Amino acid sequence: MHSLRTLFSTCLLVLTPPALADYQPLVIVTMRSSPLQSMSLDTLRRIYLRKSTLDGNGKRWIPVNLPVSDKLREGFSLVLFKKRPEDQEDYWNEQYFHGINPPEVLASEEAVLRFVAMTPGAIGYVRKRNVDDRVKILTVISIPGKH
Repeated sequence: MHSLRTLFSTCLLVLTPPALADYQPLVIVTMRSSPLQSMSLDTLRRIYLRKSTLDGNGKRWIPVNLPVSDKLREGFSLVLFKKRPEDQEDYWNEQYFHGINPPEVLASEEAVLRFVAMTPGAIGYVRKRNVDDRVKILTVISIPGKH
């Protein structure tokens, strides 16, 4: 009976998602030379939903995401959209029908930093501890988690 309880407990640990606190805070970053100094969550939401495609100077926004399976993306999506990335599939299927593609997906936080640092109009998100002088922080987002 003891081994069955241990097996059950182990299964619960594997099936229980890690606390969102594991990946907070995250920051929204852009190219260091960008004239932007900050960005509201509402503006960010509109950019990532592709409802706002141009900045105030008429330059194209280029939002980038991490892979759907990345826990940082999960936290970002829960804060910004109140949905997990996989729960947004219907939205993007409908947008695709209208010729609107979702943000590009980059493989890692380092890829996000490199892309954003070299691409005018690009914005992305990474863990605050990974930011360096290649990019500028526009917004800090604390992800509520289980403490």
